[in-house]
Amino acid sequence: MARFLSISSGSNGNCYYIGNESTALVVDAGIGFRTIKQRLAKAGVDVSSVEMIFVTHDHVDHIRGLLSLAQRLSVPVYATARLHDALTRHSAVGPDLAGSRRVLRPGFPEQMRGVGCVTFEVPHDATQTLGYFLDFFGTRFVFMTDLGRVPEYAYEYCRQADYVIIESNYDIDMLIRGRYTPELKARVMGDNGHLSNDDCASALKRIWHPGLKGVFLCHLSQDNNTPGLAYRTSYYALTSIGLTIPDDLQLVCLPRSDIFSLDF
Repeated sequence: MARFLSISSGSNGNCYYIGNESTALVVDAGIGFRTIKQRLAKAGVDVSSVEMIFVTHDHVDHIRGLLSLAQRLSVPVYATARLHDALTRHSAVGPDLAGSRRVLRPGFPEQMRGVGCVTFEVPHDATQTLGYFLDFFGTRFVFMTDLGRVPEYAYEYCRQADYVIIESNYDIDMLIRGRYTPELKARVMGDNGHLSNDDCASALKRIWHPGLKGVFLCHLSQDNNTPGLAYRTSYYALTSIGLTIPDDLQLVCLPRSDIFSLDF
């Protein structure tokens, strides 16, 4: 049996797990080692099963626990050379990660411990932000956790995926009426900011294909969104193209600070 676990999803920290009896990985480590260990244990998973870490970008809510996790488990950390260079200069990581460094090239397929990987760039205001296409022993996942828009080439990866983890960060009305400064609102709404509920929903209509089994909405804003708004926006978009939820497709808003578990 293989499992996907969302351990944390949001500006408070991001961390996702995929594993089976052969190997396991995490995408991002934006919460502390102890929290990752405790939440995995709550789901019946030993943190020592994790054998590799993939990093999407260098914002602290994605790398807060990266150095501790990599060092305590003595596992490789995968990212591009550009992103690795930024991590060595980041106060949350620093040069001590160098021994765990493994370099990926965007667009080039890689294999590690039986897991296929292709990384691709997405627009976001970090040093470099990566999406991941991961083929986990025949089950294919796409991760796009922070992005201002979905680039055209990313749709090709999504249309091969069994499961897509995609940002649905904010409701436009809540953001406009909310307490953020005008500058921060402009940053969030920009092409290098975050994906709104409406943008996510529109993308899902293009992403859907007959082999798609699940869509997991991630990185919901605590201030400018609710799970109900995010879910309904994507739900109505998917049903508008003739899908029945959940018969045709599993649609889930991932929780900020709790476990979501999927057996596949």
